[in-house]
Amino acid sequence: MRKLVINEQLTLDGVMQAPGDPDEDRSGGFEHGGWFRSYFAEDLFRIIGESLPETDAFLFGRRTYEIMARYWPYAPEGEPFTHIMNNTPKYVASTTLAEPLEWKGSTLLQGPVPDAVAALKREPGKHIVVLGSGELARTLSEHDLVDEYGIMITPLLLGGGKRLFDHGGRKRPLRLVDSKVTSTGVIYASYEPGR
Repeated sequence: MRKLVINEQLTLDGVMQAPGDPDEDRSGGFEHGGWFRSYFAEDLFRIIGESLPETDAFLFGRRTYEIMARYWPYAPEGEPFTHIMNNTPKYVASTTLAEPLEWKGSTLLQGPVPDAVAALKREPGKHIVVLGSGELARTLSEHDLVDEYGIMITPLLLGGGKRLFDHGGRKRPLRLVDSKVTSTGVIYASYEPGR
């Protein structure tokens, strides 16, 4: 059975909205887009890179997929992660997109998302990694499909914005598996559900 890993960049107060670019997601009047950029450092790239050999598929929600599809196919080949982002199979959860999807190696999930993802997990292979995709991450978590959370906790308070888990729900204990601190103060913490 494949492992489903959710990787997220969060502020200390739990905001995940628009970490990469000022115009990534301005919904709700959000004006702090691109907040994660100044926290990238060589040691963070190394931490992220350590998980890549175990990744053989990415899973995106529509909005994150569209952001990634506008960037990665045109990114310089020498940039970290360009090769893996463009050459690893990608699955997309969307009710508005239609195939064929523009980014090479992308497939639209069919049917209810929890059922489609459970079927992907039953296939042989390594890890399926969710990047961003907050709505999708919440859905997968609510359906007990997440095997690991890789959270990059940034020493920053924004006070508002979309949060990874802000819609109530049931109590779900987690177990810390690993943690590392980067030179910019980002804590990379890996958690597994306490099933």
